[in-house]
Formats: sequence, C-alpha cells, structure tokens
Amino acid sequence: MKIEALRVKNFKAFKDIRLTNLPAIAVFIGANGTGKTTLFDVFGFLRDALQDNVRVALQKRGGFKEVVTRGESGPIEIEIKFREHEDNNRSPLVTYSLVIELANNQPVVQREILKYRRGERGKSWHFLDFKHGKGMAITNEQSYEDKESQAIREEQTVDSPDILALKGLGQFQRFKVANSFRKLIESWHVSDFHIGDARPSQETGYAEHLSTRGENMALVAQFMYENHRPIFNGILAKMAQRVPGVSHVEATDTEDGRILLRFQDGSFKDPFIARYVSDGTIKMFAYLLLLHDTNPHPLLCVEEPENQLYPSLFGGLVEEFRDYAANGGQVMISTHSPDILNHIKLSEIFCLSKKQGITAIERASDNSLLVDLIKEGDLPGALWKQGLFTGINP
Repeated sequence: MKIEALRVKNFKAFKDIRLTNLPAIAVFIGANGTGKTTLFDVFGFLRDALQDNVRVALQKRGGFKEVVTRGESGPIEIEIKFREHEDNNRSPLVTYSLVIELANNQPVVQREILKYRRGERGKSWHFLDFKHGKGMAITNEQSYEDKESQAIREEQTVDSPDILALKGLGQFQRFKVANSFRKLIESWHVSDFHIGDARPSQETGYAEHLSTRGENMALVAQFMYENHRPIFNGILAKMAQRVPGVSHVEATDTEDGRILLRFQDGSFKDPFIARYVSDGTIKMFAYLLLLHDTNPHPLLCVEEPENQLYPSLFGGLVEEFRDYAANGGQVMISTHSPDILNHIKLSEIFCLSKKQGITAIERASDNSLLVDLIKEGDLPGALWKQGLFTGINP
C-alpha cells in the first residue's frame, strides 16, 4: 500500500492541511509543537477508532472538544487516498473519507465513504457510504473491473453511530474492499519506542511483532531466532555492519522463566545483557527487528529516530528505511537532526510551521528560494537559513 494524499481538517492544530504526491519515504521537520506528533497521531486515531469506536479514540485524546481545532466547532475530517500497489497504471485509486461531529453532545460518524476510481478519470464506486450508522454497501464487488457493470447496493446498519462501518463490514470476506482496508489500518505501526521499556528482562511469552513501545523486544527476537533463523541471522549481520563491535545477539531463558537479550562484543569474552548495553545498540536492534518483520507493516511512522543513536549510524539507518520502502512499505519520519537530512532527498522533506496555533505544511521542493540556497550549500544549512529547520545549526 502507498498513501498518495492526506487531508485533515479540524484535528488539533490542523485546521486544514493537504499532502499530495507523498513519496515512499517522507520526512517531516519543524520546531517542537508544530504538529509532527499530531500528524502521526492521525493514523493512530484511525486505528483506535477502528479497534474500538470514534468515542473511545477521542476519549484517549481528551475528548472531542480537546481534539477539534481550537476556535472551531467541527466537524473533524480525515481523507486518505492510496493505492494497494505502487503500479499507478494498474492499481485503482482508493479514497477513504471520515467525518466526525457532535450530535446531542456525543461524537458520531456524520459520513463515512470508501470508494475506488477506475483509472485517472473513471467513475468512482462507493463501496461504503454511511451516515449516522446507516448506509449502503456494494455487494457485487467482483464486477468492478467490468466497465459496463452497474453497482448493486445493499442497505446496512451498524450497532451505534459512533462505530465505523469499516469495522463491521470489514469483518466479512464478501465485502472484500472494506476487509482489505480494515486490515491495512490494523497493520499500521506508529512507533513510540522507549529504551526503558525494552531493557528489562521479559517474562516468558510469545510475540511475533515488535510493539509500538518495544517492551516485547526480547520475545520477538526469540520468535525470529526459533522460527525464522535466516532472517534473524540477517539481522545479526546488519548489526555487525551497522554497530561496530557487536558480533552476536541471543535471547536466553532464565531460571525464573524470563527472557534476556545478550549482546556479544568482539572485544570481550563474555556477552553483555541488555541493561548494560548502550541505548544506541538497543535502539538499532529494535529498528532492525521492526524493519525485517516477517509480515511487514504497510506504513511505519517513526518519530525522531536519531534519539540515542550516534550520528555515524544515521546513514545506515536511512539505508534500512529505503530498503523497506523499496520492498513495498512506506515510511514517515520526523526529525530534528541535520545529520539525518544529509541522507534525505529534497523531494522527501516536508516543513511544518505554526502561526496563531494553526499548522501549515509545505513541501521543501516547492520553496523556490530554498532550492536556490541549496545550490550554494548543503541541504540542512539551506533549511536553517530559511528558518525551516530548528535543529543544531549546521
């Protein structure tokens, strides 16, 4: 899946933002408080709304009145355009639109649409079209490829107007489009990695995928070691390549039924357990586990990957992100590091700024003055001169 465009209205500091022609790797820069975390939370919000409902997703963020843009009464609107495959000539453009409002002081889904479009200018089919918990769903999806066919719709009702129709109908194989998009949302990964959570020994258990905070890292390492040894060996080879000195990583059982990660440094006879290894080593290992997942996430959102990492590791980490994108994933990164930007293309950078509490997002390559400055020097330096980058003065 590749997200091509995103529009958000009345969601926190985003009164009305539009991102178009999103690349496979998109990097967002801006001062603290401009909305980088909020941008990634749009995806987290959709996942929470799907897993529970819009009321619960809003409550996790303080409620409707805390989420809606200050000074606005709503509604909150999110629109995502994407293609399931990167071959733009063959994969149809998919649009998912969600509008949330207050009704009788309760958040409800005012409108929810999932539609495909044939070609660049073809007519759209509304596979889902719901208002306040009631709507229509197409039942002859198999006829979509036939340009002469007409959609056959069936009326459906969800249990409550704060529940996404996508959640209900997406459970059934007969609604293949909704089922596919539901799985995509559930598979998004919005990283909130915490070194402190990843260091302690982990009680014996089972985990195939790294959690957003990374507290199950030892269990995932054990799963990879026991069930996908070639991939795990590849991760070890990457560690040895990316982190000087690390020659081996293993997950071992303790007598009290816990899992410990041990890192072998070639300079020492005995391995170090995770609590004595540098933050950068732990974080790079976690990223490699995430990026080599046996069931890759279609979208990764990673906030400030430079934290706890030595600058010499940034180039290798960006290479790993590019390999992930080349294999069909999509990566969104926020950063304050000029060293990260030294490995990023101008067309992949988006600049966030905030005025009077409202965030604006500008593609760096659309700024003609910035493009001229880059001709005279390096990318981070040009961004800094323009006031678009607030990291360390390059």
